[in-house]
Amino acid sequence: MIRCKISYFADYSEGIVLIMKKFFRIVSYIKEYKSYMGWYGLFILLSILFSLFSLGMLTPFLDLIFGNNAFASLTPISVTDSANLKDLLYHFLQDIIKTNGKEYALGWICLFIIVSIFFKNLFLYLAFYFLAPIRNMVTKKYSKLLYDKILQLPVGFFTEKRKGDILSRASNDIAELESSVISALEGLIKEPLTIIGILIFLFFISAKLTLFVFILLPLAGFIVGRIGRSLKKHTNKAQVKWGEILSQMEETLSGLRIIKAFNAEGKVKGQFYGLVEDIFNLKNRILYRRDLASPVSEFLGVTILSGVLWFGGKLVLNGEILSPGSFITYVALFSQIINPAKALSQAVYNVNRGTATLDRLNEILEAPNTVEEVANPILITGFEASIHFDNVGFAYQDASILNGINLNIKKGTSVALVGSSGAGKSTLADLVPRFHDVSSGNLYIDGKNIKDYSLHSLRQLISIVTQEPILFNDTIAANIALGKPEATMEEIIAAAKIANAYDFIIKKEGGFDSIIGDRGSKLSGGERQRLTIARAVLKNPPILILDEATSALDTESERLVQDAINNMMQNRTSIVIAHRLSTIRHADEIIVLQKGAIVERGNHENLLAQGGYYKKLIEMQEVK
Repeated sequence: MIRCKISYFADYSEGIVLIMKKFFRIVSYIKEYKSYMGWYGLFILLSILFSLFSLGMLTPFLDLIFGNNAFASLTPISVTDSANLKDLLYHFLQDIIKTNGKEYALGWICLFIIVSIFFKNLFLYLAFYFLAPIRNMVTKKYSKLLYDKILQLPVGFFTEKRKGDILSRASNDIAELESSVISALEGLIKEPLTIIGILIFLFFISAKLTLFVFILLPLAGFIVGRIGRSLKKHTNKAQVKWGEILSQMEETLSGLRIIKAFNAEGKVKGQFYGLVEDIFNLKNRILYRRDLASPVSEFLGVTILSGVLWFGGKLVLNGEILSPGSFITYVALFSQIINPAKALSQAVYNVNRGTATLDRLNEILEAPNTVEEVANPILITGFEASIHFDNVGFAYQDASILNGINLNIKKGTSVALVGSSGAGKSTLADLVPRFHDVSSGNLYIDGKNIKDYSLHSLRQLISIVTQEPILFNDTIAANIALGKPEATMEEIIAAAKIANAYDFIIKKEGGFDSIIGDRGSKLSGGERQRLTIARAVLKNPPILILDEATSALDTESERLVQDAINNMMQNRTSIVIAHRLSTIRHADEIIVLQKGAIVERGNHENLLAQGGYYKKLIEMQEVK
């Protein structure tokens, strides 16, 4: 029996410690607002004190109404005597009764109650006034932290993460965290202070009856605490499912034409409905456990209250302690514990929910950044000599992508990368702007290791035109000036002309101020690609990376885009990735990649003469 009791209290204390650790973990993320939290705690405390004072006025009110002899039995005291607040109040009311009668004293009691309630609500408002910035700060802080981290993480990180899951963490999880932080602050600061304040007040009314309460309350707290232990796991699962739902929705919106064309509505609908059913069942289980805490705590509270009525009633009937007025006040005060106890049990649930959300956010916020700057990076202001790959290898999660790459790209030359899909062409080009870092070997620019340069200054030297034009829902001018926001209108127009984009831009109703829609949806494929070329031209970099920039275009658009590319490549160092080999026949050097290794190299004529893999690629495309 003794062992069971020891085990019970050990489990209970361990649960309390665990909850407090989780609470302080949440609070640690808003420590810069600790002064606001201090003011919140102070005003909550003052609000509780005035609330208790207003309830405490029930005792003199009842004693006065029911003719108790508490007033008549008082002996005169002076302000210098040692007396508690109750004695001072009763002597004050006694003087009023002697001078003006009981009805006048009753008015003073009502006035005390009104003033107490006024200050209680005033301080409660002030507490919430200082809580509001904390609530909004959570959304602000985590939105910024998450967005900054997304921009810092290497491109490879997002190949393993679905867009919907990232969006779910940036929206639903941050909203969940805001709600749980505020609920935790209210529930684990306000409610314990309220309960402690009431218990202290009760102790002064009757120490014997309050000790009886202390025996029952921990048991109730233990039972309520046990209910919420599995909530974190179920909450985490539900948030993962929300990420999957958002991913499915994003994929459906992106591929709606293909879904309709292949009559795949039934298939995708079945997948989506399955996810919705899963989250429906998960959230039901979460709500069952959460909602159980409130009625259980209320039932336990009423049970304990009944015990207080029984035990306290015995004390009154036996004349041991308490006047009837004091006992009724005691019961009224104790009944006020029930709502804070229910709120406290809800706060425990919210703390579990908040830590589950924090864990999901921290998966991104604490993800290692594999592309980092050195302590004192070098600023590179220009490209002078060459880009040199020295026995470079790259692997991603134990999968080898590049092996033993030795390549020297001199300033002003054009190097083309060709090979089958998956040969490592794009990965090789991505190493230059440090979208990835080499796994082995070294990459040099102008004789210095690329890792020694600051990322910003390095990428300032490079422009990229990709196969899929990446544009933003903004004006044409803003998209062209993305890499040079301070550009003048004359510079934007000049870049558009070099990119063969000026003619179609001025035909738009808004000209350069036209909004191009989501991902440039209001433009044709050729127009979108020419805008990305204009963007690269305006940046005016010494190094260009062209990743299959014309492969997705029709013949007429390809000609216009290729002319724009030829204009842009003049006097620049270019790394060109191409599937259409006709576009790279005049490259200074062609690098043929196969399974992550260089198998052939040379110019177009030399490679044809070798009769190797490059010639096979040419013949497959029937290039004459």
